[in-house]
Amino acid sequence: MRTPHSYFSIICIFISKVMTKFVNSLGMKLSWQFGDVYGLDPVLLGMVPRPVCAVLLLFPITEKYETFKQEEEERLRSQGHEVSPDVYFMRQTIGNACGTIGIIHAVANNLAHLEFEPDSAMKKFVELTCKMNPQERGAVLEKDESIRVMHESSAQEGQTEAPGLDEKVNLHFIAFVNVGGQLYELDGRKPFPILHGKTSEDTLLEDASEVCKTFMARDPQEVRFTIIALSKDS
Repeated sequence: MRTPHSYFSIICIFISKVMTKFVNSLGMKLSWQFGDVYGLDPVLLGMVPRPVCAVLLLFPITEKYETFKQEEEERLRSQGHEVSPDVYFMRQTIGNACGTIGIIHAVANNLAHLEFEPDSAMKKFVELTCKMNPQERGAVLEKDESIRVMHESSAQEGQTEAPGLDEKVNLHFIAFVNVGGQLYELDGRKPFPILHGKTSEDTLLEDASEVCKTFMARDPQEVRFTIIALSKDS
């Protein structure tokens, strides 16, 4: 089976160490850190520090995926799709911000676990936007100077040249989180969170990995998949 770490594009803005530095610069303490998941078999998953409170997937946006995404949205709209009001979700309203939005989704849905400095820009952003709708949250992010500056700094560190906001890229970050014992996929390009069934604090990584496998199966010739876990620092 392909490993999710078999390829890394030059346009990949965030890698695990850069992600950890990014959230630390925004005031999140390093009691939790982002780390690579090197494979989806039980042995490699067992090497990931526990507990895991969020999983991020970097994957290629291909024609097959776009077709699936449209069909999924139409199906869920027609049959109904319940989402817990406790899920923090935001739309991506600016280009090339999927890494930042994936991190915000991971952090905002785990405030009970994570620790922050008193003047944390990340925590202030989440608290400011917690009562807003997904579109409003995206609009606030566009104007947030603290996050924008650190996003640009991290982008430059994570690659040789950061893409412009209008430049089209074909890799995308999404997050998987546990809210109320349910596994949610959070993708700022989608109109709403995607519910994938039950999960728990103990099984979040394994449950999210099963969904990641479906992304890989849709594009069996693709190798550009990377999985990152937000884990408690041992």
